[in-house]
Amino acid sequence: MIGHLYSVVVDCPDPDELARFYESLLSLTRQADTGTYVVLQNAAGTPVLTLQRVEDFRAPRWTDPARPPQQHLDVMVTNLDTAEAQVLALGAKLLEGSDKPIGYRVYEDPVGHPFCLITPEGA
Repeated sequence: MIGHLYSVVVDCPDPDELARFYESLLSLTRQADTGTYVVLQNAAGTPVLTLQRVEDFRAPRWTDPARPPQQHLDVMVTNLDTAEAQVLALGAKLLEGSDKPIGYRVYEDPVGHPFCLITPEGA
């Protein structure tokens, strides 16, 4: 083994704002907040997601090759409909063509990063 995953780093225009979304979505808490970046940790205190301010941020556009997704997260849930209502209330948007009844659905976070809600059937 060369190393282990420390954190996924996501560019965004406002780390504090996007951190609130992912804190609620993934049950994470802040480990560090400098204004330039926010590090979110899991219940064990391990950093898992870093949100980094980028002044010239250009949001990805789903299925647009000129502005590809660059990264996405898969979030395991037990019920897509219940989880969908919760992420929409947090500011996520269901992306067109993602109306799968089981398995997975694709969303974007408040600044345009795609993520999927998945169930064991979709994994």
